[in-house]
Amino acid sequence: MADNPRAKRERARKPERPTPPGRPATASGGEAAHGAIIELIRGGVLLPGDRLREELLAERLGLSRTPVREALRRLEAEGIVEHRARVGAVIRRLGHAEIVELYEMRMVLERTAAQMAARHGLAAEFDTLEALNADLAACPDPVRGAAINQDFHRALHHAGRNRFLLEAARALNNALLLLGPTTYVDPERLSVVVGEHRAIVEALRSGEPGAAGEAAAAHLETSLRYRLKALSS
Repeated sequence: MADNPRAKRERARKPERPTPPGRPATASGGEAAHGAIIELIRGGVLLPGDRLREELLAERLGLSRTPVREALRRLEAEGIVEHRARVGAVIRRLGHAEIVELYEMRMVLERTAAQMAARHGLAAEFDTLEALNADLAACPDPVRGAAINQDFHRALHHAGRNRFLLEAARALNNALLLLGPTTYVDPERLSVVVGEHRAIVEALRSGEPGAAGEAAAAHLETSLRYRLKALSS
């Protein structure tokens, strides 16, 4: 049966159902709250074990409680926040065994990233790594130094040219937020990191995947020792 021409015209004129008012704002507000809380954790303002109260976070971030609640649910799904009975949302605290397991996975990932970067990386990318390491050496602020260190490792991952490695690195970054304050408050620690980064870059420039992987793994082994030392102090 042929469609009625008038019905066709009516359907053509019929407007699409509008998006309910406020929905995009709520979504963007939740995204903003999530990013802001992540930065507070990364900057050491919020620490593992801290309670996250909706009303206080909303006031601090200048948002309503709804996007903050959405952000806390997302953080819980990501394993950064846990819900405790009669307490509420709390930033997870990693135990000794979990920290060791995390660094074991980081060793695997960093070794692989360095090996891939030695094969596929460009001289310009190695220049970037060297420049970041120089910035780290000259940085007097431990928190800023930790951020530069993250930039160094992120650049190393990208030089490996492997999208699945990048996804794995992003997943591990959530767990890294739960390690607590940076160990860069120890001046000796900073000089050790800079030296180990330099060894990684030198191996990359030589185009030797095995040497680059070993340098990256050794760097993570040292990082684990300092982290466990900080945990016990």
